[in-house]
Amino acid sequence: MDADVIIVGAGLSGLVAAREAYAAGLRTIIVDQEGPQNVGGQAWWSFGGLFLVDSPEQRRLGVKDSFELAWQDWQGSAQWDRLPGPGQGADAADGTPTADHWAARWGRAYVEWAAGEKRAWLREVGIDLTPMVGWAERGDLTATGHGNSVPRFHVSWGTGTGVVQPFVESAHEAVAAGRTEFRHRHRVDELVTEGGAVVGVRGAVLAPDAGDRGAASSRTEVGAFELRAPNVIVASGGIGGNHDLVREHWPERLGAPPREMVTGVPAYVDGRMLAIAGDAGARLVNQDRMWHYTEGIKNWYPVWPSHAIRILPGPSPLWLDALGRRLPAPGLPGHDTLGTLKLLRTRPGLAEHDHSWFVVTSRIAAKEFALSGSEQNPDLTNRDKKLLMKTRLGKGAPGPVQAFIDRGADFVTADTVAELVAKMNGLTDEPLLDAAEVERVVRARDAEFDNPFSKDAQAMSVHNSRRYLGDRLTRTTKPHKLLDESAGPLVGIKLHVLTRKSLGGVQTDLSSRALGADGSPIPGLFAVGEAAGFGGGGVHGYNALEGTFLGGCLFSGRAAGRAVAGR
Repeated sequence: MDADVIIVGAGLSGLVAAREAYAAGLRTIIVDQEGPQNVGGQAWWSFGGLFLVDSPEQRRLGVKDSFELAWQDWQGSAQWDRLPGPGQGADAADGTPTADHWAARWGRAYVEWAAGEKRAWLREVGIDLTPMVGWAERGDLTATGHGNSVPRFHVSWGTGTGVVQPFVESAHEAVAAGRTEFRHRHRVDELVTEGGAVVGVRGAVLAPDAGDRGAASSRTEVGAFELRAPNVIVASGGIGGNHDLVREHWPERLGAPPREMVTGVPAYVDGRMLAIAGDAGARLVNQDRMWHYTEGIKNWYPVWPSHAIRILPGPSPLWLDALGRRLPAPGLPGHDTLGTLKLLRTRPGLAEHDHSWFVVTSRIAAKEFALSGSEQNPDLTNRDKKLLMKTRLGKGAPGPVQAFIDRGADFVTADTVAELVAKMNGLTDEPLLDAAEVERVVRARDAEFDNPFSKDAQAMSVHNSRRYLGDRLTRTTKPHKLLDESAGPLVGIKLHVLTRKSLGGVQTDLSSRALGADGSPIPGLFAVGEAAGFGGGGVHGYNALEGTFLGGCLFSGRAAGRAVAGR
């Protein structure tokens, strides 16, 4: 045997598993098709949000949270419908679990962790939290449906880089101690099986490529390899960089897939290992569940092909479809990601149009627009508290936001609605917007802000947001009309569907052991992170509560590492 453990993928979940294996004294080989510049994987690029329940950070901001409330929210969001029971695809007579059997168990275990040990464990491994707690994914406006009832999105110091760094350092320490080895530019093409057990990996050695982190790299083969170990952990990520796979698994419930999408993950997030794990006998479930954003904007300084950034909006932007019609609830900014995606893919007249629009004042853009990603948040990524105060509490748009307003291909500004609509129409192949109709929609929206109360769902959401101290300070501007000249100029933003996460994958038990077609663990095979649907083959069900993707990598990677170590 070449090692005690082989980990396929040098992203966050694989590095967490490697840390646990190293702590137990095991010998580990980490193989990855990319070079050393990409250690940390997709998580390195993330905003670094982490879902916690009833934390000191929440309590300091006046938020009352509990396991019971969080579990209610999680179940209402997951909407698991592939569970044992009458009418729900009961477990087969031979004991084969349904697609959601382990997903639901993972869901409860994760919420228990988030409400209990998680925060102390984060501090133990070296992840620090800012005082900021965001209110992400506010949901479908029902108590027991999708969404977070309270703010739970804890922002890490260092953003995604701060989450990844302790595990990178642990891996380097293990390398120095002779317990861990990286095999970069080693692409796994097959899991080696013998007697029903996975005993290793084989594949191609790729030519060296010293390109920038995240950039598409060469796939030129210069050799072959085979490695053996009694434990193989698949930590290869999802399908977000592979639009063909996204379209192949796109569910009918979300309408037709867009003809044009932008990409929120590096090109190497290609989903190859899912089929390879399936060929080795792993059971793949819930592949029709996915998580893509509707607020994607083309990066003015791209790193990978079709590189896009997501706007994390506050509650105030006016959201229009491609024809200039206001989106109804739950299509409100920051509320219901997949509910909005479904609206935009199934609403009459939109079949041929893949975009939508935000219309805001400059004042709204300055305070309410945050951008996803470590590189778009230098104050947090660089742990610069002085810049943080200036950026989050000062006047004017943060530098990265202003750069998109000035240079972004999807941004236009104007002093009047008519002028703005003319520029917005200039960003599409044909003029789809009528200036008079858009102005009518704007004025109808503005009329709902004459009072501190309203019948309009979005206006109510804005006022509700202002009641939360964290939002009032950093994420929600004082309510005002879009036609308020003192808040201008107006800004129009063309929004695209941005690919991000697959919510299904290899079905696993609570030890991250990969399960076969009959529901039994496959000896020697584990799956973690996005490759396992963040745990169990679909811990999120149909919807995520945000701050839970990195957390799923941490939780499932930890479980796998402890399982191979016998803990």
